[in-house]
Amino acid sequence: MAGGDSTGNSAGFKIAYFEMDSVEANFNMVKEVKKEISQKDAEYSNNLRQIDQAYKDKYNEFASQETMTPEQNEAAQNVLRQLADKLKDQKQGIDQQYQDFVMRKNLEIKKEIEKYLQTYNEVKKYSYIIAYEPGLFYYRDSAYNITADVIKGLNSTYKPAVKK
Repeated sequence: MAGGDSTGNSAGFKIAYFEMDSVEANFNMVKEVKKEISQKDAEYSNNLRQIDQAYKDKYNEFASQETMTPEQNEAAQNVLRQLADKLKDQKQGIDQQYQDFVMRKNLEIKKEIEKYLQTYNEVKKYSYIIAYEPGLFYYRDSAYNITADVIKGLNSTYKPAVKK
């Protein structure tokens, strides 16, 4: 037997869905997180520009010296190589921090949605509530679309964190 419960009675089996793109566009928490991510992206980009500029400045400092002995040239190359390695490590650290930040924020959104849906479902009693995303499902009956309820409920229960 496909679907239903083990007794053959599928009358109590209900599935609802919500449009994830609508939630992303209308849930205040998502809007705030997108703004935070954009600010972090700008901050990280600025840090990376500063790192690149530090290397360029050191390179130009050495390049502007008119005459260098072979020993000075080798020492300058070593300094630039060490600086490049250090800057590469800093860039990787910044990239990792950014990726961790984005992942953490997306997880917070997911947990907030799950928490709300658990409360929402205490009354509605759906067997499943699925987030619809284009390309994943081929058919859906709009009678089971709870997107408006989800957005309204999420926004009414969401309390933005107080900025320090």
